[in-house]
Amino acid sequence: MGWWQIGTDSLAGSRFVVSPLTETIAALKTLDAAVGAHPGERVWLTAHLPAYRDRLAAEPLDALLVRAALGATWNADFLTPTPTGERERSFEEEVAAVREAEPLDAVPQLEVAVGGPVPEPLRSARDLPHRMAGVLEWVWRETVLPDWPRRRRVLEADVVARTMRLARDGWAAALDELSPGKMRWLGDGRLQVNPRAYPPRRVDGGRLLFVPVTPHQAWVSWEGSERFAIVYACSGALTGGTGPLVPEALGALLGGARAGVLVRLESPKSTSQLVALTGQGLGSVGRHLKVLLDAGLVRRGRAGRSVLYEWTEAGGVLVRAQRGGPSDRP
Repeated sequence: MGWWQIGTDSLAGSRFVVSPLTETIAALKTLDAAVGAHPGERVWLTAHLPAYRDRLAAEPLDALLVRAALGATWNADFLTPTPTGERERSFEEEVAAVREAEPLDAVPQLEVAVGGPVPEPLRSARDLPHRMAGVLEWVWRETVLPDWPRRRRVLEADVVARTMRLARDGWAAALDELSPGKMRWLGDGRLQVNPRAYPPRRVDGGRLLFVPVTPHQAWVSWEGSERFAIVYACSGALTGGTGPLVPEALGALLGGARAGVLVRLESPKSTSQLVALTGQGLGSVGRHLKVLLDAGLVRRGRAGRSVLYEWTEAGGVLVRAQRGGPSDRP
């Protein structure tokens, strides 16, 4: 298994970061795999996969480059630069790190990704980082940017939920949930980052970043000993325009709109996040939350300046008891 030895200073100074470029790389990986992990991803693929394939068919060298850079177990380093973590940057600022990567390093990095020699004409090309930046710009412009405001809200909701879990249950519990089955806290400062047999790596004194993405993708990256990033699929994935299913019986009991608020509170969310995710007005969401609070189905707490709502034990039992039946509806 691959694990990192994380120093106390790096862990104490770690932070969550929203990165438009990382979201775009995850979208590229999903497009290239052409497999959706849930209904929302499959709808997204149906909408964008034909145009993506047309884009690569028009530029055969780009197609070869993408296939090589997205290796079976490793990504070419110039494709996945580690976010700086200093401030949130725009996509245009971030993609410059791909475009400005050293061209002479590209082929050796591709050899690592493919696990062997890189075929022609990639070996002779001198503009591979620039070409990869162009592919990412297309993916961002055509498939991510139109939905970026919603994606950003989902990512921010995930970060708020993770930080609340961290404050409540500590690092071990928070890290174990980032990528279940792949990532877990091993103790003694060791974090398993994936199940592959990679050499251990020390993260001691460098900046440790956690970067959520909405596609069902995950990877790690680092920039020397200065920055390390763990990219993980967020818990509030883009499950489609209607959001999570509302069990029919729950909708009949609470009303469809109120039940729609309740089912989204498996992880903590603010009123403004619920407004964005449900499409309901601020006043309506506020009234539904008051009823759910009075009924003991949700509780309220603070994380910094945000007021967050999540299920109580009774609320979780109620929703889970109704899920999975044949009569679920959007």
